[in-house]
Amino acid sequence: MMAVCLRYMGNREDAQDVLQEGFITLFTKLSSYEGSGSFEGWARRIFVNTALMHLRKTDALGLSDDISEARGLFTQEATPLEKMGYKELMRLIEALPPDARTVFNMYVVEGYSHKEIAKELGCTEATSRSKLQRARLRLQEMIKEEK
Repeated sequence: MMAVCLRYMGNREDAQDVLQEGFITLFTKLSSYEGSGSFEGWARRIFVNTALMHLRKTDALGLSDDISEARGLFTQEATPLEKMGYKELMRLIEALPPDARTVFNMYVVEGYSHKEIAKELGCTEATSRSKLQRARLRLQEMIKEEK
């Protein structure tokens, strides 16, 4: 679960705080686990929600951007990504701004839909899409800089 926390928080100290909070929540709600799905999936959801609550408290998500600010961010050219090592890619993801990193993790890694992300983060689906696009573009820029 530390890997989940690191993906959302971007630094080890905050990830450790979220990990601890997540385990406290997990142990206090253990009796509510019904066994209908995998325990790992149930636990992962607790840690993701704990990370999101932490990010909301610190207003790190900054989800008040308007979709009109995203004009010009979309490109038609698809740049093929060179193969990268897991650690190198994770380091780049951790370097994203908190709002972009959160939406990127939820959509790409956790498999949330934009509707689910919007509901969890209290924003619109358009904002979620915009944040994801910005995260992807920033990752592409960082990958080019690395090479």
